Amino acid sequence: MKKIYPLVILLVIIVVALAAYKYRGRELTSEPNNPIYNYMKLESSAFKNNESIPSKYTCDATSPPNPPLAISNVPAGIKSLALTMDDPDVPKALRPDGVFDHWVLFNISPDIVTIPEGAKIGTGGNNSTGKPGYVGPCPPSQYEPSEHRYFFRIYALDTELNLKEGASKSEVLTAMNGHILAQAELVGRYRRVQIE
Repeated sequence: MKKIYPLVILLVIIVVALAAYKYRGRELTSEPNNPIYNYMKLESSAFKNNESIPSKYTCDATSPPNPPLAISNVPAGIKSLALTMDDPDVPKALRPDGVFDHWVLFNISPDIVTIPEGAKIGTGGNNSTGKPGYVGPCPPSQYEPSEHRYFFRIYALDTELNLKEGASKSEVLTAMNGHILAQAELVGRYRRVQIE
């Protein structure tokens, strides 16, 4: 009987180790307070987190470029980066899911530490207009809230994604599942400066 106990303990250790390995790349939003996931940073020289995005990067400008972004504290050994930007404050009258995807990039080189203004890097996924590339914030002023939030999210991955240009944000998120080593978020806000 005494010989069985070490085997039971060993079995428990193996099960716990396998469970830890299985969940190591789970979407980080499920564990927002886990310090493993909170060291990577995404910042912009154009605006601070939760502050207003300058109008030059929005539909109030002609051919707006993407804002510059800086990525820091990226974990070693990653294979690629992916970036999404969306607006979750879209009126349901305009989009039933309430979300507009403004920017989708994937298979960005793991050596990238800055995404310059008007950047052409990585592989472009489709935004909600059905085309690759950046679409500037453009909250409709006739609906509430008139100020919308824009979530920029960067993901550090242990693989490159087997997707082609024009993949949707949903397809990119699905392909990333189980491969996310770290992620960071930057939130910008915008209210139209011009009357529609």
